[in-house]
Amino acid sequence: MFKIFENEILACAFVSWLIAQVLKVLINWRIMHRFDWKRIFGMGGMPSSHTAFFIAVVMMVGFREGLNSTSFALAFAVATVVIYDAMGVRYQTGQQSKVINQILREMLLEGKKLTEERMQELVGHTPLEVLFGAIIGVFVPIIYVSL
Repeated sequence: MFKIFENEILACAFVSWLIAQVLKVLINWRIMHRFDWKRIFGMGGMPSSHTAFFIAVVMMVGFREGLNSTSFALAFAVATVVIYDAMGVRYQTGQQSKVINQILREMLLEGKKLTEERMQELVGHTPLEVLFGAIIGVFVPIIYVSL
C-alpha cells in the first residue's frame, strides 16, 4: 500500500496540482484582497488544477514509457476527457449556478417574477484557465525529470 508514495508519476502530478491550487489562493487574494483558504481545495478558477494534474501524468508517462506506449495512450485519452469535462459540463454548471442564485436573490429580495427568458442563461474552467493548468502540467514534469 505504501508503495504508492514512491510512484514518481503520481508525486509529480500531485506537485502540479498543489502548485495550481496555491496559485488559485494567491490569484484570488490578488483580486479579492483577502485570503480564502477554502480555495486550496476548491474547484474551478485560475489555473485549472485538474488540467495541471492530468497533463503532468501524461508528460511523466511519456518521459518514462515513451509516446508509443499503451500507458501513454491511456493517460492521454483520460486527460482529454477530464479537460473536456472541466471546460464543458463543469463550467456550464457553474455558470448556471450563478444565474440561479441571482434569480433567487431577485425573486426573494426584490420581488421580481421568474420568466422563461431568464432561464436561457448558462463549475469548471474557461479555456484560459485550462491553458494555464496545462502549462503547469507541462513544466513541472520537465523540471522534475531534470533534477
